[in-house]
Amino acid sequence: MPTTHDYYEVLGVPRDASDQVVKSAFRRLARELHPDLNPGDPSAEERFKVVAEAYEVLSDTDQRARYDRFGHAGVRGAGGGAGAQGFGSVQDIFDAFFGGADIFGGGGGPAAGDDVLASATVTFVESATGVETDVVVERVGECAVCAGSGATPGTEVRTCTTCGGQGQIRQVANTPLGQMVRARPCGACGGRGRGITNPCSACRGRGRVRARSTVSVRVPAGIATGQRIRLSGQGGAGDHGASPGDLYVEVRVQPDGRFTRDGLDIVHEVIIPITDAMTGTTLSVPTIEGEHEVGIRAGTQPGTEIRLRGKGFPVVHGREHGDQVIVVGVRVPRVASDEALEALRPLAEHLEQHGDEGDDEGFFGRLRHAFR
Repeated sequence: MPTTHDYYEVLGVPRDASDQVVKSAFRRLARELHPDLNPGDPSAEERFKVVAEAYEVLSDTDQRARYDRFGHAGVRGAGGGAGAQGFGSVQDIFDAFFGGADIFGGGGGPAAGDDVLASATVTFVESATGVETDVVVERVGECAVCAGSGATPGTEVRTCTTCGGQGQIRQVANTPLGQMVRARPCGACGGRGRGITNPCSACRGRGRVRARSTVSVRVPAGIATGQRIRLSGQGGAGDHGASPGDLYVEVRVQPDGRFTRDGLDIVHEVIIPITDAMTGTTLSVPTIEGEHEVGIRAGTQPGTEIRLRGKGFPVVHGREHGDQVIVVGVRVPRVASDEALEALRPLAEHLEQHGDEGDDEGFFGRLRHAFR
């Protein structure tokens, strides 16, 4: 039954939309409403039929002119309505408008290989500096016995006479939009374009076998857990004559007790004695490049941050670098005896008289208060 909705509203286009805008809107909606993309939604098919009906009218110059002048009454009885064209299902409509699976770039012919996902584990330092590592991959590869032909070596592989080696059958169909070319996989050869008399025993005529292999992967500097590296053409092998898929390697970075990552910055925490915080000292701290000496100024407060410029993570395949941030913590010893307390009292009194003003809330202020 034809729709009563405004065809322009159905496609989401203005009334003065060009033919190309109308066509683009229809294709976008058609893909959105495909049943394969809407599992469990029985209304998708009906909504697509409404969209197809709107496009059928608005893509035809004469019908669109009658619709603009008389509305639905101007196009009914003249083929208006995809539901009145004798299509048995939404797939029939897709076949008529797009030539079957061609809406998603498909068609007949040898099938391309599958994409494959593998994983690689690297250390924290390796994720910052980059590393070459080996990854074990399970994927479909070309059969070594028959070199991917699917036939026993030395036997004949003939071209399919039904499709002429194309792997697909093309038919011209009359549709409301004119003649459309429909492409379907050849049933005689299963879309391979060739016939095999004596199948290879190793791969049973498929030309492919599943096996494990080791692939060398370059992990770039700056990578983080969860990021993936794409190796084009190193996925599963396709049918004979078809392109292979891609290999995706997902990276996992092992934790390192010395460091944590904060964006491009590397954070390292050090704990120094209270005396070193008071008088200053020099420390050797780890970085991703090795040990590095850091000066601690006299009077350093807990939580002070010292930045080592450019010693953090780089941007992957970029030039920008983060910093290494040294966060200073201060270890305050417990005073366990009266003798120790009395020994420290002169220091507390000296700080009371000569310490920095305004530091009551800081490190020295807390030390003075401990002896009052």
